[in-house]
Amino acid sequence: MNAATDRRFLSLALSLGRRGQGTTWPNPAVGCVIVQHSRIVGRGWTAPGGRPHAEPQALAQAGQAARGATAYVSLEPCSHHGQTPPCTDALIAAGVARVVAPLEDMDPRVSGEGFARLRAAGIEVTTGLLSDEAGRDHAGFFLRTEQGRPFVTLKLASSFDGRIATATGDSQWITGPEARRHVHAMRARHDAVMVGAGTARADDPGLTVRGLGIAHQPVRVVVSRRIDLPLMGQLARTAKETPVWICHGTDADPTLRDTWTGLGARLIPCEVMGGQLDPLSVLKGLGEAGLTRVFCEGGGALAASLLQADLVDELLGMTAGVAIGAEGLPSLGALGLSRLAEAPRFRLRESRMLGGDVLHHWERAGG
Repeated sequence: MNAATDRRFLSLALSLGRRGQGTTWPNPAVGCVIVQHSRIVGRGWTAPGGRPHAEPQALAQAGQAARGATAYVSLEPCSHHGQTPPCTDALIAAGVARVVAPLEDMDPRVSGEGFARLRAAGIEVTTGLLSDEAGRDHAGFFLRTEQGRPFVTLKLASSFDGRIATATGDSQWITGPEARRHVHAMRARHDAVMVGAGTARADDPGLTVRGLGIAHQPVRVVVSRRIDLPLMGQLARTAKETPVWICHGTDADPTLRDTWTGLGARLIPCEVMGGQLDPLSVLKGLGEAGLTRVFCEGGGALAASLLQADLVDELLGMTAGVAIGAEGLPSLGALGLSRLAEAPRFRLRESRMLGGDVLHHWERAGG
């Protein structure tokens, strides 16, 4: 097949993989398309919980039509025995003639071994196509594999002058319904939604995905050194129905720990640095628990600590055409900067209208 055809079918495999984002952790969200004579005969994506993988599902759909076909996979097929057999073995047994994948799996159990096994079996392997796009899709899985932490998207929805509430705390609603719906869609594509204790106390958020008709919910993470959170709030009342994880300091009150455990929350002890939770310790705790993609919705102190520690991988800004003034609550806490050169910088990836608001999507400048 020519490069344009390869690009088209591999792009489809990538889009199928994205359907699993937010549901497959700790496994990557992979898509697979089986093509025979320019006709799709099978397709699949990683199932919720990470199993079964994309390739065996697509091969099962293709049946005998997989023999001599091309398999387009959004990540190098796995070559190790885990809770399921290696996907390389399934592709070899099915008799595919060619595999097209954008890049290697960073997991040391795979990392080139999957491609090597396919080639050793006489299967043609093509790599490199759409590697940047695939790298963004799998960034969370790669970060957890290499650094032990999840990918972090920081969402800031604010007024034109960078405020998230009036001086009295009134904040509903700065942005319009289209922007809020987009936030719910972004929540659904992440493994977890994270807020600081101040936001949990002030807003009593549910942090669930609503209005999209989806079955799954992300983990709800609260970063609270002392676990001083409302015991009658939405999170406490629903912790046994939708997961609530609390990242807390090792010095937190044991009674509060027991109380929240009894309510159904999972507690993750983290290191304290400078009087607050160390953001890297928080993220590594979440990575150890299996999370690969975290959607942080503030508040200002948590957002600032993540930016200061260089732990924000992408920024999702939503700006409304309303001015609140200097007495309003700023979207970011203090960063302690003395020189502009010290300020964290991001590269604009996308900017567009969302109803009456503006969405601007930024990514790590060095990414």
